[in-house]
Amino acid sequence: MAYIGGWLGDLLPKGLYARALIIIIAPIVVLEGVIAFVFMERHWQAVTRRLSEATARDIAAVIDIYQQYPKNDDSQLIEMARNRLNLSMQVLPSGDLPAPRPKPFFALLDRALSDEIRKQVQRPFWIDTLGQSRHVEIRVKLDDAILRFVATRSQTYASNSHIFLLWMIGSSVILLTVAILFLRNQIRPILRLAEAADAFGKGRKVPEDFRPRGAREVRQAATAFLEMRDRITTHVEQRTTMLAGVSHDMRTILTRFKLELALLGDTPEALSLQSDVREMQHMLEDYLAFAKGDGGEESTPTNLRELLQEIYDEAQYFGTPIELKLRKRRQDLVLPLKRQAFKRAITNLVSNAARYGDQIIIRGAVEGQWLRIEVDDNGPGIPEEERGNVFRPFYRIDHARNQDEGNTGLGLAIARDIAKSHGGDIALGVSSMGGLRAIISVPL
Repeated sequence: MAYIGGWLGDLLPKGLYARALIIIIAPIVVLEGVIAFVFMERHWQAVTRRLSEATARDIAAVIDIYQQYPKNDDSQLIEMARNRLNLSMQVLPSGDLPAPRPKPFFALLDRALSDEIRKQVQRPFWIDTLGQSRHVEIRVKLDDAILRFVATRSQTYASNSHIFLLWMIGSSVILLTVAILFLRNQIRPILRLAEAADAFGKGRKVPEDFRPRGAREVRQAATAFLEMRDRITTHVEQRTTMLAGVSHDMRTILTRFKLELALLGDTPEALSLQSDVREMQHMLEDYLAFAKGDGGEESTPTNLRELLQEIYDEAQYFGTPIELKLRKRRQDLVLPLKRQAFKRAITNLVSNAARYGDQIIIRGAVEGQWLRIEVDDNGPGIPEEERGNVFRPFYRIDHARNQDEGNTGLGLAIARDIAKSHGGDIALGVSSMGGLRAIISVPL
């Protein structure tokens, strides 16, 4: 049962619009199928049998009259059959009946008429329900002649059934069209809400024309989303303002330290203190950057090639051989990014690679609907069981990659937070050079 459920789940559409259409269409199709079956099985078949029975009785009556009255002149009998019974009659010479014709694909008429003629006439007969589209030919073999009858199809079976089916299908199409139009209007606000939430989650602006629309529940969800957006925006702005004040105050104190140390001269003690101050400033910048996140930076259209080229040029400062590889495209890729934050994320990965490797490769490419940037090095790498832990703030492992005292353990955490603010993530693996491969992926 679980396998069947999973198989059906794979076949069913995943979208709300398609599933809602199925919910509407499926009952209509089932209902029409039941109605059509009952109508065809009960009403149409019963009417057809009654008409076939009446036609067979008329033919049997004409045959009885033909046998009981003189056969000098059959014109009166033929005229009576045509005028009174709507049967075209012809007396043929005695002989063999034609070979049986193939049965029609839908043999209800053939079967019902054959049964009634066999029951009423009780003589050898031959019928043709395929030859003429609007008529049915019946031949009955007598001792001295063959009587040929031609009746209209409307006499022998219910020929207006297709009208019922057309009305049923036509009304269903109209109802489904109206339902689809109304359903589309109800689904559109949900799609707009999903697009707005996705844009906000990626750090992009919510469309200016977005407002609660649609059914009451959808309006409630949209209103809750807008309130949540305002609360988050206010919280980020307050935190950014607070961190800006803390950063200013701490930098002021560090600047006084530097000035005081500069007055002390180049004594061993002063040089040691200057090194500590630089390390403290570096750690402070990392702490503030981690706490600040993207700092409320707005997404702007960013040329990816220019951004990576800028990172490549600035990475020459590390003194480590670095190579930039970009997949060729007809035109440069421009996508909305928090430019400074995204640049910091990639720079953190590059600086991390430069700290532990002596060769770096940066690759950029588009795969499907994702931007993929890889930073490879030939350093000692990170064990697979530790790759999830290194993204935790202040986490360090007893490995060659963490022996640098100046490492705060926040570089990868900051990079992942920035990637997540763009709707993406960072994964770690093994590079082609045997070291660490950091992969940052964000949706286009």
